[in-house]
Amino acid sequence: MQDEHYAFILVADEKYWNRLRQRQQTGKETHVFVRKNLVGPTEARKLLFYVKKQKQIRGVADFVERLTGDHEELWKKFGAESFFESFDEYQTFAEGRKKMTFIRFNNFTELANPQPKETLTSVLGSLVWFRPKYADQKITELLTAEV
Repeated sequence: MQDEHYAFILVADEKYWNRLRQRQQTGKETHVFVRKNLVGPTEARKLLFYVKKQKQIRGVADFVERLTGDHEELWKKFGAESFFESFDEYQTFAEGRKKMTFIRFNNFTELANPQPKETLTSVLGSLVWFRPKYADQKITELLTAEV
């Protein structure tokens, strides 16, 4: 695995970030982050969770696998690992898309004292319209170091 693909930064909105935090407390090991398109990491060791509203990396986890395909089949197999409370809520999120991406991960840890947004801006550039992307090991360590 190349160093520049050490981690993949996922963009999460506040609602799903809070659900992830709640799910972690239930003791479930493997979780799924759902994307509305076929974009996601193909190789990574870590996942970083960038929460849009807070403009911070708030959590880190171990990447397990990326699965793409039919939205109903993915739901049947892995929906229980997602943050959605029902198939209907998942369907609403999908907005009619038939192909989705499920990014599976475990060993989720919430950062107690994340780096301020100024640190992210200095490392990643503008956070306006920030998109998921890879980060190398050095950047990952910097972004996940607690203040």
